[in-house]
Amino acid sequence: MKGVALKSSHIYLSGEVANPVFGDIIHAYAKYVEEHKQLLITPVSSAWFAKMYEPTQFMLKARNLQGDRTLAIHEILIDHEIDPSDRELEYEIVERTQLIKVKME
Repeated sequence: MKGVALKSSHIYLSGEVANPVFGDIIHAYAKYVEEHKQLLITPVSSAWFAKMYEPTQFMLKARNLQGDRTLAIHEILIDHEIDPSDRELEYEIVERTQLIKVKME
């Protein structure tokens, strides 16, 4: 995995993506934005994100010593009829706001 992938209804974040954004934080906010077909992911410490998007909170599970982490997003896939096929996903990191934008199309 290079950066971000969808596998078995989980978003996999490589350590090089997850560590700078989440550090030691083990919970994330996530919100699917239908208009942009993007999943937005940020640490729960992001108060502005919670006010702006009314997101769902997810637990970030540690996968290995390299810092890879996963979020179980099965309900988001079903609710928005997103293709659940395993695949690499395009993403962008907004460092200033600690936000990961994942293209889900």
